[in-house]
Amino acid sequence: MTRNILSSKSFSLAKLLLYLCLPFILATLALGCRGASSNLHAIYADEPEVYTKYNIHAQDSGRDIKASYAGFVDPGDGHIIIPAGSEIEFPDRRARRNGFYFKVMDTGQMVFFEYHSGRMEMSEEQYVELITSDEPVSIEGFSEIDQKGIEAGKALEGMSKDGVLTALGYPAKHRTPSLESSSWTYWRNRFVTSVVEFNAEGYVENVRQ
Repeated sequence: MTRNILSSKSFSLAKLLLYLCLPFILATLALGCRGASSNLHAIYADEPEVYTKYNIHAQDSGRDIKASYAGFVDPGDGHIIIPAGSEIEFPDRRARRNGFYFKVMDTGQMVFFEYHSGRMEMSEEQYVELITSDEPVSIEGFSEIDQKGIEAGKALEGMSKDGVLTALGYPAKHRTPSLESSSWTYWRNRFVTSVVEFNAEGYVENVRQ
């Protein structure tokens, strides 16, 4: 009988503690779901100018604009291209999930960039350093076919690897571990990929949809 009473009291105490702590637990979870304020704002706050080295493909739903580390180079309706050489800044704004916001300075577009550090095998900060420059970026030094592909945001036969990189962005590392590979995989959208195949000289010979 004594054991049952003690057991009942312990259970009641546990329920009381859970009841008292529940609001704090829920508040903590909610804060985590909203995400932390981006470190990029603090890191780049003192940079006078930041430019994109590569095109950034995004989709404008009419409510927001989203881009992704996966590329989404042909997402369908609402597809927009933020050109290589665009000046951007990182606002002090909470991300809704894994990723960060950036603002395109000449258009005022606010873009959410979905990012997965595990799949890219680098931190958010390292990735941004990889795809941006503190000096103006120009495509004038590229070949004619490279410039054509960059402006269209497509991989065209005869383009160089640097041209494709600038046209489509950095490929997701869990599908393209090395840029030395003879094929690079990009997501056209969340469900379909395309593969850019290079010849021995490093020029596009085929794009498999």
